[in-house]
Amino acid sequence: MTSRLRSLWMAVALLSALLLPRAPQAADGDGQVLVLGRISDDPKAHYEQLKPLLDYVVPRMADVGIREGRILMARDPQQMASYLRRGRVDWVTETSGTGMQLAQRAGAKPLLLTERDGVSRYRTLFVARRDSGIRSIEALRGRSIAFQAAESTSSYFVPAAALLERGLPLTLLLSPHDRPDPDAVGYVFARSELNVSTWVHKRLADAGAMSNLDWDNPARVPPSYRRDLVIFHETDPYPRALEMVRGDLDPKVQARLYQVLSQAADDPDAREALLRFFKTTRFLPIDPPSMQALQKVGAGVGRVRAEVE
Repeated sequence: MTSRLRSLWMAVALLSALLLPRAPQAADGDGQVLVLGRISDDPKAHYEQLKPLLDYVVPRMADVGIREGRILMARDPQQMASYLRRGRVDWVTETSGTGMQLAQRAGAKPLLLTERDGVSRYRTLFVARRDSGIRSIEALRGRSIAFQAAESTSSYFVPAAALLERGLPLTLLLSPHDRPDPDAVGYVFARSELNVSTWVHKRLADAGAMSNLDWDNPARVPPSYRRDLVIFHETDPYPRALEMVRGDLDPKVQARLYQVLSQAADDPDAREALLRFFKTTRFLPIDPPSMQALQKVGAGVGRVRAEVE
């Protein structure tokens, strides 16, 4: 009986291995396939956003041997870093914070800045109620702050790093009703930008962090809230989004990808694909100020991961 069960399990394992989809090999693996990656909690929606631009790019890279494009989703930065290290993904589109994580974890390199809705850079704002008495970051000691999510650049990595830079230790709270130690800043994840502003307005959190774009969006900070809120600190600007490539990508493929993406905004044939690609308006070179800002974001990400997570 035991022998039959063992044989049955072996057969099931073999069948599963044959049926499971395999991750595609990236451009360096077979010289013909360009793989675009994305960290996603909604693969179907993101696939529909990524595919038009990939279909635009691939035919324009035939001169460097690219014949096919594929998309590979990852559930989190750790999995995407693994794909990059193993050569399964060539090109990744991400926010600055996650892009710098991939640089640290997998040796990925920034290729271009991504301008979305005409905006290539933004900054983080710290907000509180006007009647809270909070007018500086230092005043947050012993109080609470709402971040959006653990993957957010503007509403986690950058503001958390700003607090650590000022000697304010961070501690995760069990809920908005929990309180931090007197010497620390307690933080909670509100899960959406609207929740951040709501929790601050309703006094569930003493302060909140969000991008200036979210602050200006009435769907995320309703006008009735804004009247009662005040910005008490803002960070220097940093790139909004990046196109990253794996560190060992064939230089010819990398150079051609750079050229195709850089010129896409001037090509009418790319207009719809760019719009679908997270409302991208154009791709920009990474100038020295942007690189310095990225290095600062990267240092902040590393510090948050080491001291907070």
